[in-house]
Amino acid sequence: MTSVAAPRRLPVVLRNRAFGAVWAAQVLTQAAGRMFQVGVVWWLVSQAAGGEGGRGLASGAFLAVSTLPAVALAPLVATVITRCPHRTVLGSAAAVAGLVAAATAGWSYAASPPTVVAYGAALLLAGCQALFDPCLTTSVPELVDDADIEAATGFELATQSLAGLAGGLLGPLVVDAWDLTGIVSGCAGAYLAAAALVALTRFPRGTAVGDADAPSDGAAPRRTLRQILADHPFIRRVLLCFAATNLFTTAIYVVMPLYTRSVLHANGSTVAALEAALGVGTLLGSFTGARLPGSATTLGGACLALMAAALGTPGLLADRTAAVAALVVAGWCVGAIGVRFVALFQRLVPAEDKPGFFAMMQALLGATFPLSSLVFGALGDHLSPRTLCLLQAAGLVPLAAALWWSGRRTAGPPDTSAGAPSEAPGAAATTAPLEDAR
Repeated sequence: MTSVAAPRRLPVVLRNRAFGAVWAAQVLTQAAGRMFQVGVVWWLVSQAAGGEGGRGLASGAFLAVSTLPAVALAPLVATVITRCPHRTVLGSAAAVAGLVAAATAGWSYAASPPTVVAYGAALLLAGCQALFDPCLTTSVPELVDDADIEAATGFELATQSLAGLAGGLLGPLVVDAWDLTGIVSGCAGAYLAAAALVALTRFPRGTAVGDADAPSDGAAPRRTLRQILADHPFIRRVLLCFAATNLFTTAIYVVMPLYTRSVLHANGSTVAALEAALGVGTLLGSFTGARLPGSATTLGGACLALMAAALGTPGLLADRTAAVAALVVAGWCVGAIGVRFVALFQRLVPAEDKPGFFAMMQALLGATFPLSSLVFGALGDHLSPRTLCLLQAAGLVPLAAALWWSGRRTAGPPDTSAGAPSEAPGAAATTAPLEDAR
């Protein structure tokens, strides 16, 4: 008896118009946010920051400001998402970001603004994005059927890699062509288009405010992240390891522009090429990581060791091609680590703890990004970018060993994710804002 192959279905973003529209809105907002970050950093390094001695600290401080809201506002964001209709939250966050970008564009067009304006705009835009992204993650069950939740989650998590690639590629090019006005004008258009998409979309499975999020009478209250981690010492060790890892990996966003200007003596197109290499590598790692053999900790330790070698390569070879190849490898490691550990955490964390766990996990992992930006930015004013590359590599080596050793402890996890289809093919943000910033 010959089996009949089931007909292939279209991707969920094409089958479900509501989810497709909101997903497109997320792509627009994250691409705009990434374009703004990369473009303004290049603007500070190449034009705005006064003197060779101030470029590193200026760009590092800017990236620190850009990542603070996701960490500092995590409790407020959780409260707003719980109490307000998700469609309203998504549309309002995108609209406010669009208005902020439009106002900044108007100011920069009328007169050259002080750098503090870019810092203030970064803080407001990052606050809007910190509200938009977790709200969309929470809204997935309202947009798709139960059978499509995994596929929709995969697309939603893959957005960061796609948006990071597009925004990172466009940012420096737009700055070279149209200065700061071009960057914020493009961001304003993307944010307002995203707000329009959300406003025109109906959430077919929407629930009343609080129905899905608030515990019913007599139900156990939602546990805090500390309470959850107390029951999972393995997850606690892994998260602490990744938080320390981010201190070195996310510094690449400060190092790359400084390396381009001081070592390669190149322009924004080279920064765009380096950003694109990192994004392409992350996408490749996101879609291949689930197929790699071995436990998550063994694979993670090997990938961190490989990433150390990749990030150290530009410090040894002052060559554009070598730097591009090294960032492809580093991005692949980020993507592979992310997809394996997201799938592992999905299996280890109880369903009732997942909303609080993943929201606070992102805040915990992102907490080292501002510190990394400030430290490496300040060091960039006193050390060469090639030395900074070697410092990144040296810092990752003991952390690679620590992650590998965490899986050898007696309380190691039952890793069932090896060889399984990924539940989150674009989850690089789990291990680092290298994607975000985050």
